Amino acid sequence: MVKAIHTAYAPAAIGPYSQAIQAGDFIYVSGQIGIDPSNSEVVDGIENQTEQVLANLQAILTEAGVNFSQVVKFTIYLNSMDDFATVNEIYGGFLTEPYPARATVEVSRLPKDVLVEMDVIVYTK
Repeated sequence: MVKAIHTAYAPAAIGPYSQAIQAGDFIYVSGQIGIDPSNSEVVDGIENQTEQVLANLQAILTEAGVNFSQVVKFTIYLNSMDDFATVNEIYGGFLTEPYPARATVEVSRLPKDVLVEMDVIVYTK
């Protein structure tokens, strides 16, 4: 069974994709960027963008009836690895042990020229 997940408390998709898809025991959440869903504007700065990304992810997880403790994989995309420590500190504040697996990569450009994007995979059992 495949089911689309959508919430108004996270930014609407800016292309032909779903905020998240549940497929069996897994939920695949599309990459989230630092857009404030209340006004569809990108927030300023790496700290605010990171917090907004995580809030957007949390809103989608809440809509799906899960939370960060069930995330098994994070992928973090950074515009600059110079922001790694800042993002890592904020990210850590949203999680508890056991921490999910994670990859962090620097990319040349992100949608809307944001500084950070994250996607997650959740195991629902």
